[in-house]
Amino acid sequence: MIELITAILALLAGFFALVAAIGVLRFPDALSRMHASSKVGSFAGALAVLAAAVDIGGTSAVTRAIIAILFLFLTAPIGAHLLGRSAAWRAGK
Repeated sequence: MIELITAILALLAGFFALVAAIGVLRFPDALSRMHASSKVGSFAGALAVLAAAVDIGGTSAVTRAIIAILFLFLTAPIGAHLLGRSAAWRAGK
């Protein structure tokens, strides 16, 4: 049962990472690409870390996974904001 949950989480992580990559390639401007890479990419990373925690098992792995997911969700918006400001500055806005 653990293998099935791990496989589903890993496949979902791969799917969302693929969606983020397609969004980065297909969106027309820097702000749209930044949105795709930060929002969907951090969600895919969180699913991958969660899949690893479920596969490893134990309290230590789950605690480290929660800390890593919180770090992802705290730093991704900051990075996206800085990229957006840089793109706006380069565009002259």
